Amino acid sequence: MKRLRKCAVAQPRARQTRRESDYVIVGGGTAGCVLANRLSKDGTKKVTLLEAGGDDSWVWLKIPIGYLFAMMNKRVDWCFATTPQGHLNGRRIAMPRGKVLGGCSSINGTIYMRGQRRDYDEWAVANPGWSWDDVLPYFKGNMDYYRGADALHGAGGEWAVSAPRVHWEVLDVFQRAAAENGIPVTDHFNTSDEQACGYFQVTHRRGVRCSASTAFLHPILHRRNLNVVKHALTRRLIIEGGRCLGVEYEDAKSKNVREIFGKEVILAAGSINSPHLLQLSGVGPRALLEKHGVAVVRDAAGVGGNLHDHLQIRPAFRLKDGTTTLNQLTKSYLQMVWMGVQYAASRSGPLAMAPSQFGAVARSSPGEATPDLEFHVQPLSCTRLELGDLDDFPGVTLSVCNLRPTSRGTVALSGNSVHSPPTIDPNYLSTPDDQLKAVLGIRLARTLISSPAFAHLAPVEVRPGPAEQTDQELVAAAADIASSIFHPVGTCKMGPASDPGAVVDSRLRVHSVERLRVVDCSVMPSIPSGNTCSPVVMLAEKAADMIKEDTLKLAHA
Repeated sequence: MKRLRKCAVAQPRARQTRRESDYVIVGGGTAGCVLANRLSKDGTKKVTLLEAGGDDSWVWLKIPIGYLFAMMNKRVDWCFATTPQGHLNGRRIAMPRGKVLGGCSSINGTIYMRGQRRDYDEWAVANPGWSWDDVLPYFKGNMDYYRGADALHGAGGEWAVSAPRVHWEVLDVFQRAAAENGIPVTDHFNTSDEQACGYFQVTHRRGVRCSASTAFLHPILHRRNLNVVKHALTRRLIIEGGRCLGVEYEDAKSKNVREIFGKEVILAAGSINSPHLLQLSGVGPRALLEKHGVAVVRDAAGVGGNLHDHLQIRPAFRLKDGTTTLNQLTKSYLQMVWMGVQYAASRSGPLAMAPSQFGAVARSSPGEATPDLEFHVQPLSCTRLELGDLDDFPGVTLSVCNLRPTSRGTVALSGNSVHSPPTIDPNYLSTPDDQLKAVLGIRLARTLISSPAFAHLAPVEVRPGPAEQTDQELVAAAADIASSIFHPVGTCKMGPASDPGAVVDSRLRVHSVERLRVVDCSVMPSIPSGNTCSPVVMLAEKAADMIKEDTLKLAHA
């Protein structure tokens, strides 16, 4: 996989004027857009938002199925990949990360999930203020729920949550199969922590993707106290005397290097780039920094550690000829034209779909207190998730992931320049528990596809294939058909200073470095039991309130 081009690093030009802001936000992704909105709202604070990518005006960032064109496209994606994974037969796994305004919310699958109450209550054990009851108001506050406000949902906010605009027979069949196996139907996964199946609700507004940039940033670009700088590649944080004073960044087009100073710097670059930038700035494990010739500002063992992700195992099944799936529709020129007409006329049809439209959450065994498996059911089958690589036969994929993986990995420097991409090693399937959950997930997928509801579609397993039966064979098979579902978290873990692996405190301030916070998925101590985009929006909302509260306290100190 091709990486970012290596290029000569321009030397800083002499500063003629000192550029300053009250808040400098590094990263115009999901969290950065929310922060920019909330911190600039009252007009009294100058806010600068630095984004390494460009504008989000590309049409495929608006059409929901554009996910299939945007991911691993250098125009809008960092195009990261992992190191060869020892427990995935040496395969490198793609790790898309948005490099565009809106970040991953501009290229993701648009599924609205929050996770389970237990996720946040477990965070709060070491991090006061992060329990489910603490965070629920931040989920609700920005929500524009299509059914209106209730005890769990908000209405009238920026973050649109809608019902899907297209249904498929094969997904309705899966719903009946799940019900036959004790997984009840739901119309919204975020109302309980019990087993359930149903169509995912999505962050769309009238059939168009509602990204964080669409929802939170574009409506406020007129604010005079907000400066959005695109194509601004942050090289390092400027840290002196234990304080973060500002940011050094490179104009990606001219290669000129500039500096901007702030009363507070907020790192919102995501679970890969945030720890990488800390390490490039001298905050990280001493041995790693010294190995790459980076001066140690603070020996912080946890920076880049605790990396974990949802690994999806992708069993695929051939269905009888004549079954309608996306496989056939994309092979027909007339069908492709018709899909375009449908979308243009009514913002409906296959172009309006999230790639994974239907889901289920289930227990891998009766001993699990809450569901620990999530299915993303897709009316398609493929070896690579791109439209041009769909199979030639009708197919369905029952992608299943372990919601609470125990494997842990790292993000680390590969050199002392931002142009040297980070080394990403999630260490997938490295624990017996994760291997067992992979086996149980495949077995449950086979049980569901073998249910009476599916009989008339005559499903035949094509990946991994029915010959794989023993636990050992299924672990090996999982290694061949697994990929990331793109939820990396934990690399700047939130926790008390007494925890050697913690990078930020419960107010998201970096330990032992003043005037510096991290606000993105990297601070999550453990991964939520669901998709991660909306939890990041919640996290940024809560962080904005904490930042304003702390700023006010300092002003009156």
